[in-house]
Amino acid sequence: MDKTVPLGRVKGTLTPPCSKSYAQRALAASLLCEEVSVLRHLEFCDDTRSALKCIETLGARVKQVDADSLSIEGGLHPGGRVLHVGESGLATRLFTPIASLCSTPITIEGRGTLLRRPMEMMTGPLRQLGVRVRDNDGYLPFEVCGPIQGGEIRVDGSVSSQFITGLLLSLPLAKRDTTLHVHSAVSTPYLDMTVDTASRFGVEICHNDYKEFYIEGNQRYRSAYFSIEGDWSAAAILLVAGAIAGEVTVRNVSMLSKQADTAICTALVRAGAAVINEEDSVTAAHRPLQAFEFDATNCPDLFPALAALAAAADGVSVIRGTSRLEYKECNRAVAIRDEYAKVGIEVDTSEEDIMKIRGGNVRGARVSSHGDHRMAMSMAVTALRSDSQITIEGAECVAKSYPGFFEDLARISI
Repeated sequence: MDKTVPLGRVKGTLTPPCSKSYAQRALAASLLCEEVSVLRHLEFCDDTRSALKCIETLGARVKQVDADSLSIEGGLHPGGRVLHVGESGLATRLFTPIASLCSTPITIEGRGTLLRRPMEMMTGPLRQLGVRVRDNDGYLPFEVCGPIQGGEIRVDGSVSSQFITGLLLSLPLAKRDTTLHVHSAVSTPYLDMTVDTASRFGVEICHNDYKEFYIEGNQRYRSAYFSIEGDWSAAAILLVAGAIAGEVTVRNVSMLSKQADTAICTALVRAGAAVINEEDSVTAAHRPLQAFEFDATNCPDLFPALAALAAAADGVSVIRGTSRLEYKECNRAVAIRDEYAKVGIEVDTSEEDIMKIRGGNVRGARVSSHGDHRMAMSMAVTALRSDSQITIEGAECVAKSYPGFFEDLARISI
């Protein structure tokens, strides 16, 4: 689907979808609980639907309470031998260790760009934990057969924290205690979210500065009433829209959140935007913007939003952490460089782990989403300050995280 976004101003208030990172963690914890839990304020984007299918396959009994609430009776009793994770990298790395709790073989299958994303970081540690793994040279599909045993293992955390999240949520149910030694952990705020979710379900996970995690075995997940907070990844692109083209208030978000992407507010302030923080909302308003420096190593999902912000700022902005972008829905560093070039913005990725963006005038063009929801949203917000309309190819990919994005953007356009 092509989507054309005209230049214009924005002003209004929006409520973004729930945090899909928290939603998937809460769905997993609800599965691992033998009691009934209730999850509220859910938004059923593609990734959340994939996680929901996974827990149902693994034995959860799910009932719709109302439009955005689910009642989930947990318990690991696989009703199928294949987990379909869609295009969700988090669902893959989260539910593979959970499936490894089961003594029956389970195959993990994905589709689309996920089939090109490496998963070999999981196979070695799982085998050390007593899991039989039939891999596919480090790519999906592959098969696991447990039960996972616990013990002492080492995990490389330099590529992604998602597999560590899967281990942290599954290992409390292992027979043995576990010490998890993590090398070069990145995206540590996401690990905070995992520990927080587990604690809400009565499970304790301890760590020493994210280098060692101590997980007692034979724990029990307790039922929870979990209200999912708003998604800061979605909020970030809306706040950038306000900063470059008017004023936007985002509801159901808090700066006290453990989500990594609250860091967008730091970037907005450094760029010169007006940011107003209230108890359950944040507002960003346009002011003259200047180049900024920002380290996105621990919040790589912010890169497309930061690119839109930098393109509107006077001077050359420097964003660190491009090494985290290669294995997303696309190589985001390359996608940002190539698509922003089409609209007249110079993006330099020649230095290791650094992206430099020279702000300037944006021209109309036809651009590609690269099948990446965050790229589609980034180009749409950039279009607000172009000299003519920008057409985005493959814009339907926003359904992965924010199905109503284009409708919401139109709602606040003035």
